[in-house]
Amino acid sequence: MSDLTVIRSGALTLVQDLGRPGLAHLGVGASGTMDRGALTLANRLVGNPPDAAGLEILLGGAELRAGGDAWIAVTGARGSVAIGGQEVSPNVATLLEAGRAISFGPAEHGIRYYLSVRGGIDVAPVLGSRSRDTLAHLGPAPIADGDSLPIGSAPGDPVPVIDTVPVDVPTDGTVTLEVRPGPRRDWLAADAWERLFASEWRVSARSDRSGIRIDGPELSRVVTRELPSEGMTPGAIQVSPDGAPTILAVDHPVTGGYPVIAVVTDDSLDLLAQLRPGQGIRFRLATGR
Repeated sequence: MSDLTVIRSGALTLVQDLGRPGLAHLGVGASGTMDRGALTLANRLVGNPPDAAGLEILLGGAELRAGGDAWIAVTGARGSVAIGGQEVSPNVATLLEAGRAISFGPAEHGIRYYLSVRGGIDVAPVLGSRSRDTLAHLGPAPIADGDSLPIGSAPGDPVPVIDTVPVDVPTDGTVTLEVRPGPRRDWLAADAWERLFASEWRVSARSDRSGIRIDGPELSRVVTRELPSEGMTPGAIQVSPDGAPTILAVDHPVTGGYPVIAVVTDDSLDLLAQLRPGQGIRFRLATGR
C-alpha cells in the first residue's frame, strides 16, 4: 500500500469526501467537502469514483511526499502548486513519482485547494464517511506534520485521456448567490427582505466551514420572542438578534434557534467554498422550481 507523507500540513488540511447524509435524525450533520464540484472533478480526473476521499487544503502552505508513484489532480483554488519546482497545471491528471513532493503556495484566487490521488485517501471511515466535521469533531483529525496518509487500491476505471478541463478561475469579484424564501421570513421586518437583495454584503474574516458570516446593514426582526430550535440545512441564512446574517455551511449545527430569512439554492452552495474575506456577495431570488 502506498501513502502520502505530510511534510507541512498548512493552515488547515482536512480529509473530505461527499459526507454522511441521512443521519440528521441522530444529531449527525452531513459535513463533507465544501466544494463538491471541485472534489468530484479531481476524482474524475484520476479515475476515482466521485465519493473517494481527497484533501481540502485551506489557503495553501501544505507539502506532501509520495511513497510510490501516484496519479494526482488539483482543483478548486488557484495559486502556485509545484512538484520539485515545476508548476502543476490545475484540472489535469499529473503523475507524482515516488519520493517527490507536491507543494501548495498561497491561494491567489479562491481559498480551498482540492487534491485527489488515484485510489483515494484510505483512512478509516466514521459513520460511513471519511469527512472531517469541524463543528462536531467527527471523522479523521486535521492532518499534521509527519502524518502518513494511506492510499487505497487503484479503481477499475483508467485515468482519463484528457489534457485539461476548462474550469473558470474562482472570481475575486462580487459573487451572486441565488436564494429562496426561508421559513421564518415573516419574523423579519419587511425592509429586511428588501435590504437582503438591495445590499452588497461582505464576507467576514470570522467565516469557516460551519458558517459564512457576512457584514452589511442590520436586518431587524418584528418577532422578538424566542424561536424553538428547528432543523437546519446548508445554505440557510440565519439572522442573529443583532440583525447580522450568517449563511450556514457544510459543518452547520443540525438545529438552530435563529430565524431563517432565506436559503441559498443547491446550485449556488459550492460558491461558498471559495469566498475570501472581504469579498462581495449579492443575493438574487431564484426563479422556477
